[in-house]
Amino acid sequence: MSAVRFTTAAAALLIAAPAALQAETHGMSLPEVGALTYGPRPAFLINQMDDGPLKDELTACLGQTPTQSAFSIGHRGAPLLFPEHTVESNLAAAQMGAGILECDVTFTEDLELVCRHAQNDLHTTTNILATDLADTCVTPFTPADGETPATAECRTSELTLAEFMTLEPKMDAANGAATTVEEYLDGTAAWRTDLYAGDTTLMTHAQSIALFDSFGAGFTPELKAPSVEMPFNGFTQEDYAQKLVDEYKAAGIDPSRVWLQSFNLSDVLYWIENEPEFGAQAVYLDDRYEASDDDEGLIDPMDASTFMPTMQELAEMGVNYLAPPTWMLVTLNDAGEIVPSVYAEEANAAGLTLITWTLERSGPLATGGGWYFQSIAEATDNDGVYFELLDVLAQDVGVVGVFSDWPATTTFYANCKGL
Repeated sequence: MSAVRFTTAAAALLIAAPAALQAETHGMSLPEVGALTYGPRPAFLINQMDDGPLKDELTACLGQTPTQSAFSIGHRGAPLLFPEHTVESNLAAAQMGAGILECDVTFTEDLELVCRHAQNDLHTTTNILATDLADTCVTPFTPADGETPATAECRTSELTLAEFMTLEPKMDAANGAATTVEEYLDGTAAWRTDLYAGDTTLMTHAQSIALFDSFGAGFTPELKAPSVEMPFNGFTQEDYAQKLVDEYKAAGIDPSRVWLQSFNLSDVLYWIENEPEFGAQAVYLDDRYEASDDDEGLIDPMDASTFMPTMQELAEMGVNYLAPPTWMLVTLNDAGEIVPSVYAEEANAAGLTLITWTLERSGPLATGGGWYFQSIAEATDNDGVYFELLDVLAQDVGVVGVFSDWPATTTFYANCKGL
């Protein structure tokens, strides 16, 4: 089976798949990736860069032929322009050479695993509020009243799988000033687009396995924290973590192609103990910061006292992969240059393998880049800094993979550097 095409051989593998998996993928088209492409964005970013050796090196690579790279991880697909966790978003990521693709995993009322960033995000990522299923929302739509923003909360745990699959995906956004449902659903950021939001396709977790496998990609599912109290209908957290692994086993996927993820260290330790082949590549998503959009109350990446547990303790627990946000891995030196943070140095000293998130999620960088660039905001004044940050992460920090909302950028860099 080709790494970049869904072929007759891939179809034969699907036909031969276990009956349970065939049932899960029934009716889902497995599209062909075709020739890989970077599109215009890498060249656009290079043109924004300050003159220097890195710009010259990347410019010299503009004529290269794209190849799939495991360094390039599709963050929920390619949600810069496509609705996240859809077939079409992941096809776009695969067409840009992303070698690993992500399905964030949560569960429905009937305990089926589906791809959603959160169990309670349906009001911002689908059209549920404009359907009869709005009656299932735990917080009905409430319009803005001038002082209080519009609110709603809708969960997959209130829907059966059959009901979930009737929803239409949309770009993840909401208009807090809305006084109607229609206005609330129409909140896409100006630097994103609704151009590719129509006629996109939701996925179960099992369907994502079949789709990503057909692309020849690796898998990095994230077990999302439930919004409901666990156990839920007798479904424990351990059952949840195990069911995630069981769907890869049912599909016949080699554990070496799977990087399970969780912000819950207990999930990671469960996989290490109970599914050691999968646990060896389980990724602990580090959120040990007190994050806010106004950058207040944040930990200092230069302060090693904030590590709880320590990097060495994580390694001794059997954790091999650590994935913090990009800003925690870098800082600025006295000359204003981007350099590895103490956090990165401590992780490397403990022998932890680093992955990071998320490139191309901050929008235009002329005003400092926001949350993902907070530790280097003083050096962030143009979109070309995406490549400058990526270069430090790869060459100096030593990350082995970078999540991106537009994987062409990361694939281009990886191909140019031979990663």
